[in-house]
Amino acid sequence: MRLLGLAVAIFGVLSGIVGIQQADPTLDLLAGASLIVAFCCERSGPVSRFLKIFLALFSVETILFGLANFAARFGYWPKSLEDAQIPPTLALTVAMFAIIIFAVSHVPVVLSLTRIADRFFNADDETTAGFGPLRFKTIERVLATGMVVFLVVLNQAQVAISVRLSFFNRDFFNAIQEKNGPEFWRMLLWVFMPWAFIYVASMVIEFVVSSYLVIRWRRWLTQFYIAHWLKNHAHYRMSLSGGPADNPDQRIAEDVARFIDGGGEGGAFGYGVYNYSIMLISTLSSLVSFAILLWSLSANFTFPGTNFAFPGLLFWVALVYAAAGTLITHLIGRPLVRIMFGRQKVEADFRFSLARLREYSEQVALLNGEKAEALDLRKKFGALIANYLEMINQRKKLTAFTGFYGQLSPIIPYVFAAPFYFAGKINLGVMTQTAGAFGHVEGALTFFITYYSSLAGFRAVLDRLTSFDAAIETAQTEQGFTVEAGAQAPALRDATIALPNGLTLLTGVNLPLKAGRNLLVSGASGSGKSTLFRALTGVWPFGSGEVAAPEPGHMLLLPQRPYIPIGQLRDAVIYPAEAGRYDDKEIAAALIDARLPQLADKLDIADNWSQRLSGGEQQRLAIARAVLARPDWLLLDEATAALDEETEAAIYKMLAERLPQTTLLSIGHRSTLVAFHTDKAKVLDGGVVLSPAP
Repeated sequence: MRLLGLAVAIFGVLSGIVGIQQADPTLDLLAGASLIVAFCCERSGPVSRFLKIFLALFSVETILFGLANFAARFGYWPKSLEDAQIPPTLALTVAMFAIIIFAVSHVPVVLSLTRIADRFFNADDETTAGFGPLRFKTIERVLATGMVVFLVVLNQAQVAISVRLSFFNRDFFNAIQEKNGPEFWRMLLWVFMPWAFIYVASMVIEFVVSSYLVIRWRRWLTQFYIAHWLKNHAHYRMSLSGGPADNPDQRIAEDVARFIDGGGEGGAFGYGVYNYSIMLISTLSSLVSFAILLWSLSANFTFPGTNFAFPGLLFWVALVYAAAGTLITHLIGRPLVRIMFGRQKVEADFRFSLARLREYSEQVALLNGEKAEALDLRKKFGALIANYLEMINQRKKLTAFTGFYGQLSPIIPYVFAAPFYFAGKINLGVMTQTAGAFGHVEGALTFFITYYSSLAGFRAVLDRLTSFDAAIETAQTEQGFTVEAGAQAPALRDATIALPNGLTLLTGVNLPLKAGRNLLVSGASGSGKSTLFRALTGVWPFGSGEVAAPEPGHMLLLPQRPYIPIGQLRDAVIYPAEAGRYDDKEIAAALIDARLPQLADKLDIADNWSQRLSGGEQQRLAIARAVLARPDWLLLDEATAALDEETEAAIYKMLAERLPQTTLLSIGHRSTLVAFHTDKAKVLDGGVVLSPAP
């Protein structure tokens, strides 16, 4: 960016010299703006990479458009392109865009937005792109940057076409007024048709390229959030501590999509950072282009019967009209941000309750809990309805104002231009062109009125992702224990184990473990036995002291209720190992060892196995996982509690035979387990007492 800044500074000095020679104030302004742009490039180090794309593009365009204007001034512009000369103010316009980009990069809400967007535009992953057989390898951020630059330039070209068509509109209506048939058909066939075709083609290209950009962006950002949510057990710690990051599934599945492009085709669910970036560039381009045109069209509007002319009359009318409308819209719609944020939460809560009911449908049915579930769902849906009604109440006020404003807007330019038309000072073509230019300027100035509701929803999505980021970061860094990773044996040293609410559960825990010495942990229900095991694995964040934790592959914890993913039985048994880690013979043998021979030939069957299997069968399936994994340390947190004593004893004997190098740590209440362990530990009075097994 420094080299680019130097180039802009040199161009600015050149513009100043030419401006002094030709006594042109426009060039003097361009020189000053260029030097400011050069300063912005020099100080752009902390600026978001996403915004740097726009800053760099507009800086380059300042030089290119300025040099093109110099070529026209000094007679070097091709005669064949005389009608396509660059307007003298275009370089100044894009320079102002660059300055605006640098200025808004320091706004707090923009900093929050770009902190999320920059992740994709900083990505150094190698990727493949192209169409059909034409494929090439590149870096993700390079491809993303190129696509954004292409889309911005394409959008600027569309604005230029719109300006060109406004002149067609003027000449077209003049031909109608003058009943000039040949000119009418010439304008229609040789001016409108080619430019309309080019405009439509550009829209199709923009749709295709932007769609590919959006899906690549969403894929990358979704994978990023999934990886960071799962890293260092952050998802587990967040679920323990609660906090503001509710419904992480919705934030990853929906809020990421809504952040990028509104989450729906054609802005059906609003707009995202990509849409607003492109729309703002388009809006600014339209504003400047048509503001200059509107100013020039109404510069010489002299009031009937006088020689008094108000310079740029309709431009000032549009500015005052839009400013008043924007202020009123903001005052009416300000509460929508809070309402939209609440809407995301109540929608997710209701959906999660339905999903949870489906997951526990058997338990609910056995307890005849349908009435209680219906009441709970009705309550959650009632909160959704209350939020929706609050939104309706607020949006009806906003809709009433914006609707009235929208109906009035097309009439305003005719009201002010009509006296000049009736006085014969302007013709019909100029009047319609003036009305069109006014519409573009007023539409650009009322951007926030048009998209206020969508902006409120986008701000709610941004707040949800920002708070999700903060919760993940807190979960990953919040560690009360000092963890010795990769230890030979698990151990707790001078440990204090606490609950998420801060209450102390166990203190002064010293639990050294030795390979080959199976340990049985007992104690009253709720005394902290399961939490003790979770602390041993290093995933429990609440407490202090030292934890020695072997590598995950060397230690495996089987909870009382195992997690069984939906899908093929083969994948459920080997979880969390990757497919292909074990062959079918090994998996079938493990199921037989775990006393599940009836499942050994069903490895290809896909089902919701957590609902199809009984509690005892689920526990035995988890035992089969342990047989396959062959860990050095196997922690069984009442992992056989659903089995009868005879089957439980058979499982422990099998583990001793199949896993002779594995040390068992068990939580259990049955006295029959003592025979399979060499040591005992009792959780008692907030501490742990060790003793050899009899």
